[in-house]
Amino acid sequence: MARRTLQATFLIFIAGMGLGGAETPRPLTLASALELADKQNLDLAAARRRRSIALAGIQIARQRPNPTANFSALRDSPHEALFFTQPLELGSKRQRRIDLAQQEGALTEADIAALGRQVRRSIREAYFTALLAHEETLRLSRVLQLAQRLEEIARQRFEAGDVAQLEVIQAELGASRAEADRQVAQQRERVAMAQVNALLNEPPATEWELSSHLSDLPSVLSLADLQERARQANPELQRLAQEQKIEQSRRALLKAERIPNLDLEFGTDLNAPPDFRAGPRGQVSMELPLFKRNQGEIAQSLASQSVLEGELAATARAVNGRVEAGYFGLQAQQTQVELYRDKLMPVARQLEGLAEESYRAGKVGILAVVEAQRNVQDTESSYLDSLFALQSQFAALEEMVGVPLD
Repeated sequence: MARRTLQATFLIFIAGMGLGGAETPRPLTLASALELADKQNLDLAAARRRRSIALAGIQIARQRPNPTANFSALRDSPHEALFFTQPLELGSKRQRRIDLAQQEGALTEADIAALGRQVRRSIREAYFTALLAHEETLRLSRVLQLAQRLEEIARQRFEAGDVAQLEVIQAELGASRAEADRQVAQQRERVAMAQVNALLNEPPATEWELSSHLSDLPSVLSLADLQERARQANPELQRLAQEQKIEQSRRALLKAERIPNLDLEFGTDLNAPPDFRAGPRGQVSMELPLFKRNQGEIAQSLASQSVLEGELAATARAVNGRVEAGYFGLQAQQTQVELYRDKLMPVARQLEGLAEESYRAGKVGILAVVEAQRNVQDTESSYLDSLFALQSQFAALEEMVGVPLD
């Protein structure tokens, strides 16, 4: 007896160690997932490294021309000469180069911001995909409970001699199918959580407790406000506007380069007997801009500017239309969600309950209950799909506008 007690105590201790070693799921709201992705997402981290390239470009633009040292030795007099040549940039060329590099750096920032909005949308969709998979698992667990309850009712009626064994077999088949569907849903939930971990750059085995709900949706602004924000923050419009600024800076640099540089030369001639042993010398030179004055480059820049203006106008109109379509699509999806939540689901559940009670009382056959349960399953599944579609529509609209809407 004592030996059995010792064995039982040991098994309980081992079980306790196993439970203690199990990882507790960490709570994860949508807001914390978005914040974590902003810090840890690898695509964003790689894009942000481009900033160093932009900063290096500004550093390159700030460089000044190096002087040139010349030494010559000749048979003629003077026999040696040492002199230096220093180019002097006129026309604010250096400042124009810096302005151009800074505008190109701003384009890099715009690309990083656009990628950040794409990652934000991906996180939203992955988070709610995982929530949908979790809700689907819970739904199929309820379906399994209904099937098992129907199986129990059929078995009781068979034992009472009210129904044939065929109905018991049908009920058992329905319960087995519900159990299989639930197991598949659990696997899909793991796949969805793995996608969340990939976007968050977390280990694949990280367990999360999703604290937000599939039905959570921030209040959306009016259509006019959304369109105004899109005009200011839409990624496509921002990039085109920044490309215009780059082209303006490039044209300003081309015009500044029309002013020639001044080359200053100073030094000394050496060893010219009997006249002198050392004598200073100096020279000033400048390129004459008679033929090439960047005419073609400036014309090309003006043409590019005109193209960008046309693209900006067309894109602005397209973005305005897409925001409008997204807004009304979101409203339509919201109406569908409310229809399922407030009307269709309560009626389907009521019918299922009535069918089950009628079958228990022997008023209807098992097929009527199975059909009622199937209607509940289809309605609940469509409701979850409509919630997910609503969240996806919101994520797409938010990315299109270009700023967080929650």
